[in-house]
Amino acid sequence: MLERILRWVDGHLFIVLLALLLLRGGFLFGSDLNLIGDESYYWDWSRRPDWCYYSKPPMVAWLIGIATWLFGDYTAVVRLPTLVLGTVFLAYFHATAKAFYGARAAAMALLLMLATPINVLANFLMTIDPPLYCFWIMALYYLRRALFDGDARAWLWAGCASAAALLSKQAAIALPILLLVFLAGDPSRRHCLKRQYWLYLLPMVLAAAPILWWNQQHDWVMFGHSKGHFGSDRAADLGRHFSHARDFMLYQLLLLSPVICLLVIWTGLRDAWGFRRLDAEQRFLWLMGPLLLLAVLLLSLLQKVQGNWPMPFYFSGLILLAGRWAVGAWRKTVKFALGFGFMLVGMTYVLPLLLQVSALKGTAWDPTKRFESWRELAVSVHNERLSAQPGRLSDTFIVALGHRYLASQLGFYLPDHPQVYRYEESGLIMSQYEVWPGPERYIGKNAFIVGERPEDTLPQALKDAFVRFRFVAQVANPNKPASPYYIYLGENLTAWPEPARLAFNKE
Repeated sequence: MLERILRWVDGHLFIVLLALLLLRGGFLFGSDLNLIGDESYYWDWSRRPDWCYYSKPPMVAWLIGIATWLFGDYTAVVRLPTLVLGTVFLAYFHATAKAFYGARAAAMALLLMLATPINVLANFLMTIDPPLYCFWIMALYYLRRALFDGDARAWLWAGCASAAALLSKQAAIALPILLLVFLAGDPSRRHCLKRQYWLYLLPMVLAAAPILWWNQQHDWVMFGHSKGHFGSDRAADLGRHFSHARDFMLYQLLLLSPVICLLVIWTGLRDAWGFRRLDAEQRFLWLMGPLLLLAVLLLSLLQKVQGNWPMPFYFSGLILLAGRWAVGAWRKTVKFALGFGFMLVGMTYVLPLLLQVSALKGTAWDPTKRFESWRELAVSVHNERLSAQPGRLSDTFIVALGHRYLASQLGFYLPDHPQVYRYEESGLIMSQYEVWPGPERYIGKNAFIVGERPEDTLPQALKDAFVRFRFVAQVANPNKPASPYYIYLGENLTAWPEPARLAFNKE
């Protein structure tokens, strides 16, 4: 049965990809889940196209900007690029596995990938990850052609894919570094360091140049933010280290499915132990994925690590696993892994519907709580705006107090998509909102200030920035009833109170 499925998948790849595209498109356009905070934050970036932003390179903003320019500022449209990126990713993932291990192993690798819940999320949530995944696997495919098939043009294509990956996320800098390690350690291909490697590197240098220029103009803010992810100013006890490692590993098991995750990690460990016995193609795959995966697993024992960091490193690990399976390893275990993984994938698709009819909706056990009811909040805020300033909304602006997500979600879900500013009392550069200019063009205009802070706790400098400042309304917080939002009206802005830029946020 499994062999017939594998032959059919390989022989009808176009039908498989088209069916998946339609399924995921139906799920995307049929879902009523709000944007998560990161998605609305990147959407706000897309309204100001640039070469770089506070924490990430510009690709995610560019892609969202293209989609919304074509089809409008709607929730499904913001997520639309994931459908294209995810489909291209699967096509290149299959092609890469086929180039290394043949049709049978490629079909198995594709099934393993489809049996991971992360592949569902990466075709739904428009964050920095879908473009990184797509361009990362494209880079591996063209590097394989360049290194092992002797395709001279593939070096440049690999460089372009790697450059696009670098424009998506800083983690792509690992690609040229690990390629350099591979070439330096392979005598038969060391000659590629003289010319081909530099041809590959050229597009990445061209992509990095405007990112570096932007950062030089903005006090190297992206590098300051990235540095804050490593190390900690606070000494952590053994219990905290264990807690971080436990949470990180749980995240991996849930996103990859437990059996597939453990098989990839075990395969990576075995290959690390027997690295000298690996052939050149296996060494390349191990360097381009499992090595980095094992390094992140080790890092999770030392500090808090974000669960999505190692996701692109699983790709070549899954290909290695499929290659091992093709020569007789893990036969029964891989079959069980597929069944268990597809069960989790099915649960992922039906989960929003199940939650609607269960008592878990809105509780701490509800995994969709991250999709907070921002649309509901925006309706409440908009009604209060209309009551306080009827017919004058075009002359007002919005100030958010609190997390950057409040600013971006109000900007997206308020019907007029206003420019929302964020006031950061601490002086820390906490987000892109502190990089952008303040609302100086609104001098003499009125502002609605929204936050979870009662009036007696508001920054005095913010209140003093207006000729008059008054409370407007209290509205419900759909997800935290005990912490309502307060709306204030600041009339006639005299000067925006710019706090001193003290440091980068390290959280």
